[in-house]
Amino acid sequence: MWKSPNGTLRNELGGTVFREPILCKNIPKLVPGWKEPIIIGRHAFGDQYKATDFVAPGKGTFKMTFVPDDASQQSQEWTVYHFNDAAGGVGMGMYNTKESILGFARASLEYALDRKMPLYLSTKNTILKRYDGQFKDVFQDLYDTEYAAKYKAAGIWYEHRLIDDMVAQVLKSKGGFVWACKNYDGDVQSDILAQGFGSLGLMTSVLLTPDGKTMEAEAAHGTVTRHFRVHQKGGETSTNSIASIFAWTRGLLHRAALDQNAALKTFCEQLEATVIETVENGQMTKDLALLIHEDKMERKHWLNTFEFLDAVAENLTAKLTLHQ
Repeated sequence: MWKSPNGTLRNELGGTVFREPILCKNIPKLVPGWKEPIIIGRHAFGDQYKATDFVAPGKGTFKMTFVPDDASQQSQEWTVYHFNDAAGGVGMGMYNTKESILGFARASLEYALDRKMPLYLSTKNTILKRYDGQFKDVFQDLYDTEYAAKYKAAGIWYEHRLIDDMVAQVLKSKGGFVWACKNYDGDVQSDILAQGFGSLGLMTSVLLTPDGKTMEAEAAHGTVTRHFRVHQKGGETSTNSIASIFAWTRGLLHRAALDQNAALKTFCEQLEATVIETVENGQMTKDLALLIHEDKMERKHWLNTFEFLDAVAENLTAKLTLHQ
């Protein structure tokens, strides 16, 4: 199986993936208490996604070794586990780098400051005292030395929480914050947030590198192979293109910021507003209509793939003409 192209890009670029819900007033939420966006920042490097895992075929000892490049320093070795059963088991070794963790911290602190929203980092440092403890310490040191005064002036704050406590707090909250997660936690929790806000098809996904210059935008839901197979056979599809449209607008908004292109920025903002207004006016694809009408949904309640795109285009033309 081919590796995920998006995953490959994320590992090469590093940085942080920020996923934010696209809020439409008429789309019901599975978590109705969420009134404001919850933006999840996923560290896009290392951990399980660059791990080495193996199957131990029988009895034996699993060890980890660190060999310094500096020959004057001694190697270090840790015994992880001794497999006593002839059936063996499984093992895994994973890593991250302080440089990447620092970049994750800076990107998260900058993003939350730019959005004027409080920032939370979640780890399990009570169990992984050194591994997750490194994330906690790097974030706190950077916040204390470079961001504490800026956050205070903006009326926001930074706080570390244990991942289990954070998950509970998220469900009870009304939203309105940025949540920095390690790679795997961010992968899982971002999909939970998407469904909680209504749909994975209503979620933006943007990767930002620590320098703030390089970004990659994508649709958070991934590919829609099943829909494409129906389309190839001449069948009618109702594919939600909102996340793909927002991938383009977020990429172009970044280009506008780099080039100081006010006209491009305005166009992107108007296109995003048009998409939301189109849905709120009752023009939407089948997946969103199902959330509203459930088992009472009829064909008149939804548009097919091309009808929805045409509706957005028509509404955008009207909006642009009005603002000329």
